[in-house]
Amino acid sequence: MGMPIVALDNVQKRYAMGDFEVPALRGIDLQISEGEFTVIMGPSGSGKSTLLNLLGCIDVATEGKVIVCGEETNSKSEKELAKVRRKNIGFIFQAFNLIPVLSVYENVEYALLLKGIPEGERKNAVDEIIEQVGLTAHRNHRPNQLSGGQRQRVAIARALVTRPRIVLADEPTANLDSQTGKSILHLMQEMNNRYKTTFIFATHDPDVLSFAKRVIRIHDGKIEKDGAQKKSAPKKKSARTRKSA
Repeated sequence: MGMPIVALDNVQKRYAMGDFEVPALRGIDLQISEGEFTVIMGPSGSGKSTLLNLLGCIDVATEGKVIVCGEETNSKSEKELAKVRRKNIGFIFQAFNLIPVLSVYENVEYALLLKGIPEGERKNAVDEIIEQVGLTAHRNHRPNQLSGGQRQRVAIARALVTRPRIVLADEPTANLDSQTGKSILHLMQEMNNRYKTTFIFATHDPDVLSFAKRVIRIHDGKIEKDGAQKKSAPKKKSARTRKSA
């Protein structure tokens, strides 16, 4: 394990609803090390998306301390938070969030345009990541010409092309069939191993668990369980099964 890339200390988040405050997170203590492949698991309304928003510098805590890539977020302005996001974080969403009038290449390139990367450097980076996610043959296609799995591969390429330290994925398999979802998770695992990028998922999909190195279970805004994911040993074949195989 490396040094924590994110750290939360007694974090609480409350939202105003008229004259009332609704608690979304209730005293979260959490550290995630660089290079982890972590799943935040919980039912709808458990607080997992709120937690992801804090880690992604999209929102700030009501109380407590959130540190992302060495930056304490609660003391920062919106402009400063945006700078932390651009520098360190890539996002993958369940709805893909691709720009429909742009091609695969242009959707991926857009993330580098926002950072002011020169054209030659952009081309090399985009060509490389498109090849790695298996979309070279579709580089000139627009999103409406792609399957759901291919669109999610574009989203992964867009998230990774800037070489972020953290990739946050909010229900990345929710709009995919089971087999396609697994192929996407395999791809993310491969990217995690290749680039040592920290992947943090929020999901309620149990199929994602088999890919996780660490599972954090959250319920009613609190962490109920946090630990390394145990891989089940393959079942031994019976003598009868071995004979018939």
